[in-house]
Amino acid sequence: MKTDVLLIPMGTRYADMRAAALAADEAGFDGLWTWDHLRDTEEGDGPGVPEAWTTLTALAEATKRIMLGPLVLNVANRHPGVLANMAATFQAVSGGRLLLGIGAGGSRRTPYAVEQEAIGQKVEGDAVRASRVVDAIALMRRLWSGHAGFLRPDPPPPIIVGGFGPRMAAIAGTHGDGFNTQAFHPQLTELVKIASDAHASSARSASPFLVTAFAGFEDRWLKPDSRARQMLERVGVDRVILLLSPPFDLDAIRRAAK
Repeated sequence: MKTDVLLIPMGTRYADMRAAALAADEAGFDGLWTWDHLRDTEEGDGPGVPEAWTTLTALAEATKRIMLGPLVLNVANRHPGVLANMAATFQAVSGGRLLLGIGAGGSRRTPYAVEQEAIGQKVEGDAVRASRVVDAIALMRRLWSGHAGFLRPDPPPPIIVGGFGPRMAAIAGTHGDGFNTQAFHPQLTELVKIASDAHASSARSASPFLVTAFAGFEDRWLKPDSRARQMLERVGVDRVILLLSPPFDLDAIRRAAK
């Protein structure tokens, strides 16, 4: 099982994210992620939130070997046709290191609904937002498959669908190349099975399917022989993504990788 880190962008600046990314890359972590949010849920005079895609593209140029991905892009915020070209460009910049996490975005019940409303985006119901993920995947794949004149990614990045319930797990398995959820989700085993079974029954069953789960940056997830990691491996998780809060401790990143 691979070990990744996620740099939480709230309350930090790009320069600090870059320093942490370089430390993770040099220390041997397998992947680097950040969240796709536009504002800090803590009101105040903080520095704001660096935009995910811009940040990751810059980090792709700065780093050498580590995989990079958004966890996860809200498909309502970027037209999927434009996102297809963005992903293809990212593959060229990074040398094929993109893990393309996408999702339906937060519901009206989450604190992130405020940022959507602030940029003029209506927060639709769960079914509508989920259907947008399916449509986005279909359009991106169509453009990547050789639609005349469009940039094609080399290689096409795996599309990892984030979610916390059976609907999104099934969409991930049927239409995506992977599924992401919480490592400590009370229904983790069931959700992974739904996603894996849906993939096995889909038209894409011959392609690999990647399961990722996020958790805190803690020893129980870092130690190879820990019960927590063994549990994830039994469930079928391929990558554990550990969340790092700012200010980023570069020495801790280097020690953890060892």
